Amino acid sequence: MNTFRVEHDFLGEKEINNENYYGVQTVRARENFDITGIPIGKEPLLIKAFGFVKKAAALTNRDLGILNARKADAIIYACDRLIAGEFTDQFISDMIQGGAGTSTNMNANEVIANLGLEHLGYKKGEYQYLHPNNDVNLSQSTNDAYPTAFRMALYMKIQSFAEALENLKMSFFKKGIEFSDVLKMGRTQLQDAVPMTQGQEFNAFATTIGEDIMRVREAATLITEVNMGATAIGTRVNAPEGYADICVKHLAELSGIPVSLAADLIEATYDTGAYVQLSGTLKRCAVKISKICNDLRLLSSGPRCGINEINLPALQPGSSIMPGKVNPVIPEVVNQTCFYVIGADLTVTMAAEAGQLQLNVMEPVIAFSLFTSLDYMCRACNTLRLKCVDGITVNREHSQQLVMNSIGIVTQLNPIIGYEESSSIAKEALRTGKSIHQIAVVERRIITQEKWDEIYSVENLIAPKFINH
Repeated sequence: MNTFRVEHDFLGEKEINNENYYGVQTVRARENFDITGIPIGKEPLLIKAFGFVKKAAALTNRDLGILNARKADAIIYACDRLIAGEFTDQFISDMIQGGAGTSTNMNANEVIANLGLEHLGYKKGEYQYLHPNNDVNLSQSTNDAYPTAFRMALYMKIQSFAEALENLKMSFFKKGIEFSDVLKMGRTQLQDAVPMTQGQEFNAFATTIGEDIMRVREAATLITEVNMGATAIGTRVNAPEGYADICVKHLAELSGIPVSLAADLIEATYDTGAYVQLSGTLKRCAVKISKICNDLRLLSSGPRCGINEINLPALQPGSSIMPGKVNPVIPEVVNQTCFYVIGADLTVTMAAEAGQLQLNVMEPVIAFSLFTSLDYMCRACNTLRLKCVDGITVNREHSQQLVMNSIGIVTQLNPIIGYEESSSIAKEALRTGKSIHQIAVVERRIITQEKWDEIYSVENLIAPKFINH
């Protein structure tokens, strides 16, 4: 049989199920904000980060003599439980909420207070012994605790995303080595250009992802600057002398995250530039990975009426009506994930711009957008690698045949016979369907067979030398 306790705030009283560690302000948040249907507990790294923030604050308040050791120990005990990944089900506030994250901060304060009370031998709700605001939130405001926890959670997520990108990059590099001697036609504007290798194409995919890894890690360094100790607007009101520096030092030591205190806490309390930078970097990654997926779909198109240079792993039937059809479902789902991230970047941009005066109250939607973007892109990269790239094979003979039947290979003759003559050969080949070899060597005898063999050897097509006679 459920029992209830009564908790109050300055708006009145609420009955709270005694099984729950959250309290009255969390219940109000649940009643007020039913937006995403996703509670903050679904972001365990955010809860872990709040554990670090509240533990660092308790240690600092104890060190400075404004929180007695018994209360500090109870708070530290509760925070350690959160850091260990426990009680995420008690964090029920919606990810998108009004109040600049106050509901999230109070959800953490209440859970920590009630865990601490039980540890001390008291009942949940007996806040006269350990209070969510007076003790757990001591020397803090939502306006420094929430963004600090948010940034720490972001930093941890960024590391996972960078690892997923690194693994995807290496997968493409391995395919580049595997396909290093497979001749194929390069294309510009979807038209035949000049020859290259499948290996060069896949190496380029790896290189472009490697560039994004560097950008992501650069963005991560901006995230580590925090305003912990700024309290309400950056003036450090209600925080004792030295609190900010000591607290941030504790944070770094506890978490292993290289957080540093912002030089100007008033600016840091409203500034969201690091989020905009990170979001833009994620958009850049999404655009480039989506482009790669477009290429994979094109290169595998067919199989008989398309390019069909590569084969993607067949994962599922592709049609409810067309037997034998197999679709490039993994590049497709990654494309769609990238579209979401590109759209989320606009959300972050507008939310950052909407900040007014000494605080940006829109941080919850920034958090939601960045958390989901990082999670989705991380999963998309892993899915693309494991279910697609690692299993790609090439159609070697078909690729080489496309090269030798292409009009594009006439470009290699420019240094020898000139652009005008090459254009004439290309025009005749297009009109008649004859090969470049047939026209240039057999019919017009502009170059010899020996010279043709030198120019159009696989080695020279892969790594062209300048030949002008």
